[in-house]
Amino acid sequence: MTEKTAESSRLKTITLKVNHKEYTVDVEPRMLLSDVLRDELRLTGTHVGCEHGVCGACTIMIDGRPVRSCLVFGVQADQANLVTVEGLESEDGELHPLQKGFWEKHGLQCGFCTPGMLMTACHLLEHNPHPSREEIREAISGNLCRCTGYQGIVDAVEYAAKEMRERAE
Repeated sequence: MTEKTAESSRLKTITLKVNHKEYTVDVEPRMLLSDVLRDELRLTGTHVGCEHGVCGACTIMIDGRPVRSCLVFGVQADQANLVTVEGLESEDGELHPLQKGFWEKHGLQCGFCTPGMLMTACHLLEHNPHPSREEIREAISGNLCRCTGYQGIVDAVEYAAKEMRERAE
């Protein structure tokens, strides 16, 4: 067996629906989902921080639930519906209220934790459109901000919650 044939035989074909677009890719079974997104699909909005699931920078939505993509093998997400930070903005390019909130309330800071914070906050607002500041802090408590600027992030999520409620009315 040639080296190339051996490598090809280890690859698994998976299909992912990411941000409403379907992708079929060949991946090694040990390849992390975060690496599949960044390296194979070129969706680099998902950041990889600690690679141990501690920091939350790689948080994406899998079938409607926030998940650390560095803790999931790509093959485990076969046939799943994924939403990454790139999927938050509308098809016409309008920013999601959370993205606007991070911009308006200075929640971006260095920006490394931002994708994970946005996806975690998105899940919160989908299930609780009227979160208190304490509930926002609890929701994002699993995501680490190395700038330690949680005040701006909480303000941004609060801003987005208000924007989303006003849009719904």
